Amino acid sequence: MKRYIHYLRVMGLALVATMMVGCGISDERAHTLKVYNWGDYIDEDLIAEFEEWYEEQTGEPVSIIYQTFDINEVMLAKIENGHADFDVVCPSEYIIERMMRGEMLQPILTPEFEQEINSKNINYFDCVSPYIKEQFSLLEAPEGQDPNDYSVGYMWGTTGILYNAKYVTEEEAMSWDLMFDKRLQDKIFVKDAFRDVYSPILVYAKTLEKREKGELGADEMLDIETIRELMYDSSDESIALVESYLKRMKELVAGWEADFGKEMMTQEKAWINLMWSGDAVWAIEEATEVGVDLAYTVPEEGSIVWFDGWVIPKYAVNTRAARYFINFMCKPENAIRNMDATGYVSVVTNEEVLESINSPEDYDEAIDLSYLFVHADGSPIEGADSVFTDPVLYPCRTVINRCAVMHDSGDRTDKMLEMWSRVKGDNLSTGMLVGIIIFFSGMLIWGIARKIAAYRKHRKHMKRRHKYAKQ
Repeated sequence: MKRYIHYLRVMGLALVATMMVGCGISDERAHTLKVYNWGDYIDEDLIAEFEEWYEEQTGEPVSIIYQTFDINEVMLAKIENGHADFDVVCPSEYIIERMMRGEMLQPILTPEFEQEINSKNINYFDCVSPYIKEQFSLLEAPEGQDPNDYSVGYMWGTTGILYNAKYVTEEEAMSWDLMFDKRLQDKIFVKDAFRDVYSPILVYAKTLEKREKGELGADEMLDIETIRELMYDSSDESIALVESYLKRMKELVAGWEADFGKEMMTQEKAWINLMWSGDAVWAIEEATEVGVDLAYTVPEEGSIVWFDGWVIPKYAVNTRAARYFINFMCKPENAIRNMDATGYVSVVTNEEVLESINSPEDYDEAIDLSYLFVHADGSPIEGADSVFTDPVLYPCRTVINRCAVMHDSGDRTDKMLEMWSRVKGDNLSTGMLVGIIIFFSGMLIWGIARKIAAYRKHRKHMKRRHKYAKQ
């Protein structure tokens, strides 16, 4: 009943938006879809293809205005404070939580829309992995609301350590101890993303704390339930604990980076980088071409499994096109193209996707991905327990079992941000200054290199499509 009442409330908002179209919003805006996504996070050819596909399906024209952001909180501020009328947005899991708490979202798969796409046999939402839906159901939401009604996964991955194998061994990289190794001074870069740093360092600090108290053995790790509980922990005590560790780490860190850490690694200006798995793969591939051996691990103490997902903000105008767009992105062939273009991993996991990533000729060891590639009834897709693919992009069950989803800290977020500011300070280290200078002076060169890389990925995709066409 509560969910029904909430649906009525949200539908009322949609009705108001529709009335606004008639009373002042131009007809052009009514046929415009405004998409707000992370940078470099889509196969851009799909934008124009969606416009054509949408008109074929509905008989209505649509034109996409596509904008990008680099920080979750910047995106949220535009919608929360500026009431920006984006129709589709792609926030991370903890921001989805915050938006749901603030009643800032509209439902995506409404009964009417589901009936419409089922009648046309174009319902691709069922292609999203049940594992991903289960993880989204763990997001905190107002009573009576299911996060899967208000968000649909897009990409996912882990947070870990990218390292240079010439200077760091795999065994060393299997522990967060590495971030405090003094021999790596000025060779460490860290993501300038406080939540992605706070959570794994808290898990690491609590592991050491319990070992010191004798609650864990010298080689024992926290269980997954404890790690999940720590994802909610933003107490003063824990914030102070993480701050003490980060201040120790800061003495060794060359810089806090939003994007240029990948280049620093490929150029061997840095030897380790706390970063996301998708960025790690990009760096590993680029480094291989210049003879640099990079690798990635998720430390044994535990870390984060993160998710980005599509949502429809309450200020959206063209909600019908928004729902079609999200559905279009769940189409398996489009999910494959987005993975090829971005290097990240789609939440879409049907037989077609499994076949596209299985490459026995490229990988020596098979991975058990039966937790991820399953049918709607929960049974594994045939062959999912033995997949030859990139273990960085597709972590095995053992890795996943030590990773948990981050959660919004609510009113405690400001306390965490204050801590983050104190740790980083206003002054830049020499290493960071050098890194920034190198980065910006080389932007043009790397821009060209990225275009070449994108062209190579496009060729790879076309070869793959040709391969399947021949089959």
